[in-house]
Amino acid sequence: MSIQKPKGTQDLLPGEIEKWQYIENKARELCSRFNYREIRTPIFENTELFQRGVGETTDIVEKEMYTFIDKGDRSMSLRPEGTAGVVRAYVENKLYGEPDVSKLYYIGPMFRYEQPQAGRYRQFHQFGIEAFGAVDPSIDAEVIALGYTFYKELGLKDVTVEINSVGNPACRAVYREKIQQFFAPVKDKLCKDCQSRYDRNPMRILDCKIDQKYGEGAPTILEYLDEECTVHFQAVQDHLNAMEIPIRINPRLVRGLDYYTHTAFEYKAAGIGAIDTIGGGGRYNGLVGQIGGNDQPGVGLGLGMERILLVLQAQGVDIPTAPPLDVYLIGLGETAEREVTKLLQQLRVAGLKAEKDYLGRKMKAQMKSADRYHASFVAILGDDELARGEITVKTMATGEQQTLSLEQFVAAMQKQKAL
Repeated sequence: MSIQKPKGTQDLLPGEIEKWQYIENKARELCSRFNYREIRTPIFENTELFQRGVGETTDIVEKEMYTFIDKGDRSMSLRPEGTAGVVRAYVENKLYGEPDVSKLYYIGPMFRYEQPQAGRYRQFHQFGIEAFGAVDPSIDAEVIALGYTFYKELGLKDVTVEINSVGNPACRAVYREKIQQFFAPVKDKLCKDCQSRYDRNPMRILDCKIDQKYGEGAPTILEYLDEECTVHFQAVQDHLNAMEIPIRINPRLVRGLDYYTHTAFEYKAAGIGAIDTIGGGGRYNGLVGQIGGNDQPGVGLGLGMERILLVLQAQGVDIPTAPPLDVYLIGLGETAEREVTKLLQQLRVAGLKAEKDYLGRKMKAQMKSADRYHASFVAILGDDELARGEITVKTMATGEQQTLSLEQFVAAMQKQKAL
């Protein structure tokens, strides 16, 4: 029996991987415009990092992390999300004020042991950004705007932003009591997870899909925001409205991680059924201190790559796949074949996408191969043409043929590509 990939993972094959590359290139290009710089952190970290950063009462830490003991008897975990590792790197490498506000982005795989479903895998991929050092609500809006712009430039339709404020620790302490009082009469009816959350993190009950019916009429945290939180939340809305980004206030939006303060947000998109969240994030002013650094405010987002691809497909948005071949070279005869190998290198060095046959096939089979590659041109070189210093070039779209000198060939192909 052959070995197969683990459950909840996928092979990204040629023909599909080009879509990923297109999306990743768009993310990098957009981050450059917004002045965010790339950071790459380890795929595994000390387990304590995620216990501190993500929160010990979260489903991620309690149920979903891939944790193992290494040969040094240390507990390690595959990263379940990107922010904690970036914060650790920010603290460890003293990136404070690099050069002003530290603005970073990452693209890479994350790991959570959960039941696979459409757009959700045990190894999944995220594009995320983090900005450290500013409490200004305009940077909350900037982060939200970057994600929204990313989706729009990819061609996603009907993308909306849901936002909420989850307050600061003082607000949440008051709200915690109110929400516990509200759920106290039905505590025994809540699911097992929410009964545990009741004492440790009662806000998360509002995020439970099973117990939604018990949360109807629950007080919202917006009712208990202090002046600082109210002013900050209103300013974020004002900035987003000025940017003409469609927003909807969702007072039940709490997100699944413990580190959020003030702004929390999610992106919604039509086309993938009931689970319509395709990304989210928020502000986390206390996280840097929890990780062990000199505390700095922070705000960021994480966008699921698999979800993006799912929505693009559902909405019928075409994603560019592999670009066609510029030139397919055919050598007829031993001497000509050696010259083709030389021309192939010259074309590639000149910036063209070029290919030749490696299987010793006849010309008809090679022409079929050129067609499968969607080659723009086929260049045919026989020993007689080589002796005359010429090469025959066929334009595949029209069938037109022309003869070029070998000296002019590479430059002529460059010129055609530029047209």
